[in-house]
Amino acid sequence: GESDAPPGTVAGSLQTHAGDVADFIQKNLSLPPVLLGHSFGGLIIQYYIARIRNEKMLEMETPYPEIAGAVLVCSVPPSGNSGLVWRYLFTKPIAAFKVTRSLAAKAFQTDLSLCKETFFSSSMEDHLVLRYQELMKESSRMPLFDLRKLNASLPVPSVPKSSIKVLVLGAKDDFIVDAQGLSETGSFYGVLPVCVEGVAHDMMLDCSWEKGASVILSWLDGLRR
Repeated sequence: GESDAPPGTVAGSLQTHAGDVADFIQKNLSLPPVLLGHSFGGLIIQYYIARIRNEKMLEMETPYPEIAGAVLVCSVPPSGNSGLVWRYLFTKPIAAFKVTRSLAAKAFQTDLSLCKETFFSSSMEDHLVLRYQELMKESSRMPLFDLRKLNASLPVPSVPKSSIKVLVLGAKDDFIVDAQGLSETGSFYGVLPVCVEGVAHDMMLDCSWEKGASVILSWLDGLRR
């Protein structure tokens, strides 16, 4: 969160973000880590896994270090967010308008009620929403991706017979990633997704963040066995 802003109009591509993760692991860690990615961060982790697997299959030397596992939290599915957008347009047009206004027009930065509806549980206290709204405003000056270029590079390459353990974690009250998107990600990795009741899209900041954390801790304990 404290890295220098890159030149250009966006922070990077799927490839450069995954490359940055690989570079950090290579330079700073001695043991394979468990990577955790949220929302579009989950898509970066998916691409990272695909690069490891596909380069291994081709017996290429890979700049992507091995990882011990991955947790995908309310992740954008392997096909990207286009399917989510179209489903919302046809089944939940009001929600589609709100999500577009909140994210594309960045109205979440100034509208407290919309910020809460987009990212947090309805029971979240306003002073907490306001605190995170200010932090998100500061951290979202530059788009993470050029969405047109991102969608053109998707879906994420398949990972047949990958040995990497993956936890696919969703939120029951997610206003951005729907149940079908969660199911798509689970199917892609051949795992049953876990959907946590009583939390919203920004699960790790939500007032009931412990619910998601306990699922992750339990899964990590299972990795050690």
